[in-house]
Amino acid sequence: MANHKSALKRIRSNEAKRLRNRYQHKTTRNAIKALRELTDKAEAEKAFPGIVSMLDKIAKNNIIHKNKAANLKSSLSKFVASL
Repeated sequence: MANHKSALKRIRSNEAKRLRNRYQHKTTRNAIKALRELTDKAEAEKAFPGIVSMLDKIAKNNIIHKNKAANLKSSLSKFVASL
């Protein structure tokens, strides 16, 4: 167990950040899944900018790698264009 006050605080803050990162990542994955299940082009085009924003945000915070975010955005934009 940690002996210093700062180490105890670091444990608490790491857990809070871990939970926040998990929430953001899971929310983004669910949004991507919902977009891929859409069949209406107008709905997909409406939802796409929000998902791109979510991907940019989690990539900026190093929850996912920036190249993974770019690859996801590319594949999703191809999907929306193909509807």
